[in-house]
Amino acid sequence: MVQKKNRPTVAAKPEVAAGPKRRGRPRAYAPDVAIGQALALFRKGGFAATSLDELSQVTGMNRPSLYGAFGDKRALYIKSYQRYREDYTVKVLEIFKADIDIRERLRRFYDAALDIYTTGDTAPRGCFAVMTVASDAIADPEISALMRENFVELDDAFSWCFRTAVTRGELPETIDIPTLSQLASATLNMLSIRSRAGVPRAELEAFVQKAVGLLCQSPA
Repeated sequence: MVQKKNRPTVAAKPEVAAGPKRRGRPRAYAPDVAIGQALALFRKGGFAATSLDELSQVTGMNRPSLYGAFGDKRALYIKSYQRYREDYTVKVLEIFKADIDIRERLRRFYDAALDIYTTGDTAPRGCFAVMTVASDAIADPEISALMRENFVELDDAFSWCFRTAVTRGELPETIDIPTLSQLASATLNMLSIRSRAGVPRAELEAFVQKAVGLLCQSPA
């Protein structure tokens, strides 16, 4: 009787561990970049004149993606305005940290503002808040509240400048800090309007020199 040889057994294939499950399609856009692109478009045409099609084109996102990421056009507009304020704050923060006198601090502040106001693809755009948001705030309570908040922050920043100058003995204690702060803010707004109107920067810089002199002169 012939014995059957034991056939070699085939080794079982090791189980391959399942990889992590995909969580849907990754985003094909960078939110920060998209908001920056939308901001540039809103600064150029304002809220009403900027269409969703234009926003889609400039951001590379279709309408459903825009709605999914930011909400409606109004929500994207508000986010763009908030970005503008954040960028402006970063730009001028070093001016407040610098160990300089009140005159130089104000001059640098206005010069930094002119760097923003006089830029644009085809023409100076001025300040987004003054030239664009101010009009849209009329019919929108939330935008109006954001703009008032912006003005308060600006007045507070100038108040700090003048208080610091008084503490350092650069200005007398008798100055009217609240009024000077509002005048300093008004000067900034005027620079925005005239920049948008195409007034040459050299002329605006000459005005800044005189305005700083008036803001910092000792009362009689």
